[in-house]
Amino acid sequence: MSTIDLTHHFLIAMPSMVDPHFAKTLTYVCEHNDQGALGIVVNRPIDMTLQALFERLSLSLRDPEVAGAPIYFGGPVQTDRGFVLHAPVGEWHSTLRVRDLIGLTTSKDVLEAVGRGEGPRRLLVTLGYAGWAPGQLEHELTQNAWLTVEARDAIIFDLPVEERLPAAMELLGLDFARLSDEAGHA
Repeated sequence: MSTIDLTHHFLIAMPSMVDPHFAKTLTYVCEHNDQGALGIVVNRPIDMTLQALFERLSLSLRDPEVAGAPIYFGGPVQTDRGFVLHAPVGEWHSTLRVRDLIGLTTSKDVLEAVGRGEGPRRLLVTLGYAGWAPGQLEHELTQNAWLTVEARDAIIFDLPVEERLPAAMELLGLDFARLSDEAGHA
């Protein structure tokens, strides 16, 4: 089996995706190797704001501009745990360096810094993540479950949530609304 590395790529759920966790999602792959893959869904906000999360964690949030930022459903694994996708990477206790400019942190220190106004400039906070066992994502790709394209930071951090999936599709020169939900059919 050929090895592919989809780290720092988007997974675009095909219209035929029946798993309700991933239907119409854009997932950012943070790590992909022979041990499997880990990603964060970046276009599914939940009914919680950063302010509400901080209150739940007994943290103070001084910046009113970020207080209303949505929290996202990051995937069906460990939905009781927070994951912070951010740029720049910084020096936090538990950070996976996705690339030179983007990190994924699971330690509370990054949120404490955000609360003090000293955290990363760009961030997306999720509850949960998406995970794949070794070879599972590759198998799903052969089943036409996903389209892949190299990620763009601006799509994650700068675009409104409803524009992220269409923008990722545009990187491929495709319009999501025009995709068939049946593989092999025009």
